[in-house]
This record gives sequence, C-alpha cells and structure tokens, in this order.
Amino acid sequence: MIIDAMSTSTIPSSTPHGLATHGAAPLSHLGVIRVEGEDAAKFLQGQLTQDFALLGLSEARLAAFCSAKGRMQASFVGFKRSHEEILLVCNRDLLASTLKRLSMFVLRAKARLSDASEAYAVYGLVGSTVPPSLPTPAWSQWRDGEASVVRLYPAEGLARALWVAPAGQPAPAGDALAEPLWQWLEVRSGVATLSQPVFDAFVPQMLNYESIGGVNFKKGCYPGQEVVARSQFRGTLKRRAYIVHADTPLNAGEEVFQQADAEQPCGTVVQAAAHPAGGFDAIVSLQISAAAEGGLHAGSATGAALQLLPLPYPLLDDI
Repeated sequence: MIIDAMSTSTIPSSTPHGLATHGAAPLSHLGVIRVEGEDAAKFLQGQLTQDFALLGLSEARLAAFCSAKGRMQASFVGFKRSHEEILLVCNRDLLASTLKRLSMFVLRAKARLSDASEAYAVYGLVGSTVPPSLPTPAWSQWRDGEASVVRLYPAEGLARALWVAPAGQPAPAGDALAEPLWQWLEVRSGVATLSQPVFDAFVPQMLNYESIGGVNFKKGCYPGQEVVARSQFRGTLKRRAYIVHADTPLNAGEEVFQQADAEQPCGTVVQAAAHPAGGFDAIVSLQISAAAEGGLHAGSATGAALQLLPLPYPLLDDI
C-alpha cells in the first residue's frame, strides 16, 4: 500500500524561471571513506542498514550507520570501485567520527578503512549533464572511464547524479553549477543526508529511508537492527520526513513547534537550503499528527511559519 504525502502549501514546486538547471557542481561538503580488502562488503554488511553482500558493480546503496538504539549516526551513498574496494560518500562533518566508530568493529575482518576525501573528487550532476548511459533507476551505478556515476533521486523533475573520480581526473563536462543550487535540489529531492547537528537524532524511518532504498529488512543483523525493525513492523513510528518552505532562514538541528503548543517541539529541521526565488526550503522530521494538524513554526511557537510542500515520492506502508 502507498501512503500519499500531504501538502498544504501554495508555494510553487516548479524550478524558478530562468534558473540554470543543467551542469556540474563541486561538492566540497562531502567526503569519502574507502573500505578495502576481501572482506570489505562482508564487513559493511554487518554495520549498515542496507545489503552490501549483494552489491554489484552496477549498483549503489543508500545506507545509514546506527547506534545500538537504532539512531542514525551517519548516512552514505556507497558503491564498489572494484570487488575489493567500496567507497562511502558522506558529510565531511561526520566523517572522522564515523571512520573511528566503524574502525572499532573491524577486528579480524580483512578490511581496511581510511579517509579518502583527498584522493577523490565529488561532483553533483544535474539535468542534461547526467550521462544518458546511466540506467534510470535511482542507486544505479555506471562507470565513465575512471569516474563512478550514481543515479540519485530526481528533484523538480530534473535528473541528478553523483560523480566520483580519482583526484586529478578531468572534471565532468558541462556548465558550472553553483553548490547552493545543488543543496536546494537535494532538499527538494526529499532524500536527507545526515550532518553533525542531527547526529543520533532519528531512526531511519523518521527520514523516510525505508521508502527510498535506505533500509533492507531482509538482511542480517547490524547495530540498531532490532529497533529499526520494531519501528517498522510494530506500528511504533510516530515521525516522518516532510519538505517545508519558510520566508526566513532555516538551519539543521532547529526545533519545530506547533502554534498551539509552545512547550514541546514536534519536529526537527534535518537539512535546509535557500530557495533560488526567495525564502528557504528544508527537510524536517515531524510528528505525523503535527503534520496533519498544521500550524507549524520554526524555532518557537511564534517563529517563522512553515508551509508543507508535497513529497516527490510515495511513502511505502508495506515493505
């Protein structure tokens, strides 16, 4: 069964007229963890929310690394460069701590983890800059010479992809795209990338990860797996991710309130970016009941009013 995401907004979802919607943006806020060795996939299989044991060279994975309580401590786009090398692309502000935590679990596994951020260049591709040879489904991977290209969820009807290649390789062909525009399209895609202000704040379903390919409920155990599964199958989930618009700046980690309740926050801003036509858009994790009732404000019950926008994908009730 599919649950439709609700919208009460009058903000247009179309890309502002005259805005450049094709090109390549260098993504300086992202870093790369490299996992090498014959046990690389096996090791990640036991640590992350997605299935890496069955990961092929033409695929990628959206995945989370969780605490024992099922709270997300990092999120990744992961893919194989070869049968014994996997790259995990994540926010730089979480990379060092995540690398340290993951390394604690290597033990006897034949896997080596390192910060490879300086060894690889990461770009975001939009529109016609996305190679036509890249398969259509999200989380497909295609090799363009030395570059790995991963299909992401679209935003505003525009194709998007992640381009990762060894440092020193020519940048992807196409017009230069401003990084703030990429960050806005990231928000409008509805696929959140975890950052330090919201570290350890959400189980994956609070960011809709089970509906966008970020959780595999058929794989084996990983840290927090019991909590994640219980949230899914026992009906205990009370929060979901939504997209909102405000006239004033929004920031990751900022609390969301309902006008009728000044004491208790009902949500959290996960990721925010300036709207090219004015104001700010954000992915927020909200109590489902609060999203239905409305009257949402950022920072306090009298703060900036938030308007719900439609999610660009359906929420899956049955997995």
